Amino acid sequence: MPAALVTGGSRGLGKEIALALIEEGYAVFVNYLSAGQKTSEHWRSAGGFAHLIRADVGDPLQVQMMAEHIEKAAGRLDVVVNNAGITKDALLLKQTEEEWDSIIRTNLKGCFNVIQSMAPLMIKSGGGHIVNISSRSGLRGNSGQAAYSASKAALLGLSRTAAVELAIHNIRVNCVLPGFMMTDMAMTADKAMAGAMRKSILKRLSEPSEVAAMIMSIIRTQNITGQAFSLDSRML
Repeated sequence: MPAALVTGGSRGLGKEIALALIEEGYAVFVNYLSAGQKTSEHWRSAGGFAHLIRADVGDPLQVQMMAEHIEKAAGRLDVVVNNAGITKDALLLKQTEEEWDSIIRTNLKGCFNVIQSMAPLMIKSGGGHIVNISSRSGLRGNSGQAAYSASKAALLGLSRTAAVELAIHNIRVNCVLPGFMMTDMAMTADKAMAGAMRKSILKRLSEPSEVAAMIMSIIRTQNITGQAFSLDSRML
């Protein structure tokens, strides 16, 4: 059975991606840092196809231990979706060093840690796909999101470099920019949601299920790598 890892997979977009992978026949390792009892019970109900695995992606030692756990449990790894991300919005002149560091640590360093630790197992498995979740903010910038925008912009460069370096090992690396979705993170940003709806030429927001479906399309292909796919109905 092919195996996949989804970081930040306990809820929101990550949950939709994990469910899509399970439906496709993958054994899915659902990474999380904090999840309530209800969330844990939900994933346990998925049976042998879902494996909860707690780790802080910003900590390279914990990520390496996660890779060892996956190798022991599944013996292979075919897909990685780097979805874990946080934001602590603040104007540039008011952003604290602690806030900046925590965002970069999770969103950028976390992705680096996961790729570096998981790629050797993917190589042993014959290759596969890495999908990194970036953001429109990484291309356009956004007021109050200096750290978040910087982290998501950097993911584009990291993804393209990883695509070049890992191609020899049959590993494809791509970025997806999902657009504004009604996830837990977005629910607290009323102004941002209203702005996204206003700027959308279709007057609608992105759906996590549609983003998950697009990711599934990407990992079914063999000749797409080093690309950034925007699933947003706002003009870039």
